[in-house]
Amino acid sequence: MTVELPQVGESVTEGTIEKWLRAVGDTVEKYDPLVEVVTDKVSMEVPSPAAGTITRILVEEGQTVPMGAAIAEMEVDGVIPETQSSSSLPSPGQSRPLDTTGVLLKNVTPVGPTGSSGPITQGLTQQDETSQGRGRYSPAVMRLADEHNVDLTLITGTGMNGRITRKDVQTFLDSPKASTGDSTPAPSPSREAAVSVDEERVPLSVVRRMIAAHMVESVSQIPSAWSITEIDVTGLVRLRESIKESFLQREGVPITYLPFVVKAVSEALKENPLLNSSWGGDAILLKRRINIGMAVAAPDGLVVPVIHEADTLSITGLAARMDDLARRARQGKLALSEVRGGTFTVNNTGALGTTSSQPIINFPQSAIMTTEAIVKRPVVVAGDAIAVRCMMNVCLTFDHRIMDGAEASAFAMGVKRRLEAIGPDTGLN
Repeated sequence: MTVELPQVGESVTEGTIEKWLRAVGDTVEKYDPLVEVVTDKVSMEVPSPAAGTITRILVEEGQTVPMGAAIAEMEVDGVIPETQSSSSLPSPGQSRPLDTTGVLLKNVTPVGPTGSSGPITQGLTQQDETSQGRGRYSPAVMRLADEHNVDLTLITGTGMNGRITRKDVQTFLDSPKASTGDSTPAPSPSREAAVSVDEERVPLSVVRRMIAAHMVESVSQIPSAWSITEIDVTGLVRLRESIKESFLQREGVPITYLPFVVKAVSEALKENPLLNSSWGGDAILLKRRINIGMAVAAPDGLVVPVIHEADTLSITGLAARMDDLARRARQGKLALSEVRGGTFTVNNTGALGTTSSQPIINFPQSAIMTTEAIVKRPVVVAGDAIAVRCMMNVCLTFDHRIMDGAEASAFAMGVKRRLEAIGPDTGLN
């Protein structure tokens, strides 16, 4: 029996084998964890589809393969292997009685209502099949090849039917024969063939590779602009200080500043829909739902769980949802659906002590905003008086193809207006 990498969503095209939990020869029960797979920086366990014994592992750890690809073979309990049962099958010219369930035909070209179901591969040579496999490149393979200017025709694929995988490209780049088309290329300044005695080579984890590819994709495709807005959050600081103990006792989760920020962002996005959109090539795609991603520093790297329909939640609801997502993100227990579908991202870099930052847009979104550290500073207030106020910067990076400074500033001012209006009478529900 062949074990395949299961489909987990229409937009998920490939997964990376992070860790095999069973070895060849191991006996497993149905639904036992078989392998850990990473997709979109989320690690998930793939269960065994049946009870039996692992006979062969087809995809090694660190290799990226398309969804539906064969990753292992197993001998299923109570099922006779095909090689043993093939002798009992009738010859092609031998008649056999028909029953109501029909006959399963194998190794034949399927025929649809129009006489064909797609390209016919029977009769092709191994070289032809390999050529076809090489012509189908996954997005991850294309991104890595474009990043390093690699000619994919120079690489021998190890995937199904000669398909080139991401690991094949990385192996080629790591080899001394890596070339961008010239037989004697100049060494890339970002990649050294040998490590000097003053350096230590740290292999990239699967998640770090994904983060790197995603960041390169964003900065290479989005012409971004940046702005910073100063906000007086003295009222917010005083309100939180007065309710944090009672809120924790009542709700069971701490109340931070971030739920107030996300609430303000959600409302400002309704007024400024361009910041809740993506670039569609010949059109701007406005999103009907407001799904806000929140950046979380997890042990393996940055993860962005998504608060779906954040505009429908109260501050109390946001606090509970964000606490749950952040905790499970750090534990590596997020579901794939919880990191997909984001339309705007908020990153609380102020927790790291920064007062200004320039975030990279979470591709393919149109904008990202950071909240910086709250600091006390002397500020000129009404009547030209000077008072000590709690000040916070918010930094906004936006896609300049989709909007100009006027639209981006209108959004930032909307967030500022709402946060500065928070006071002792602000409701949480």
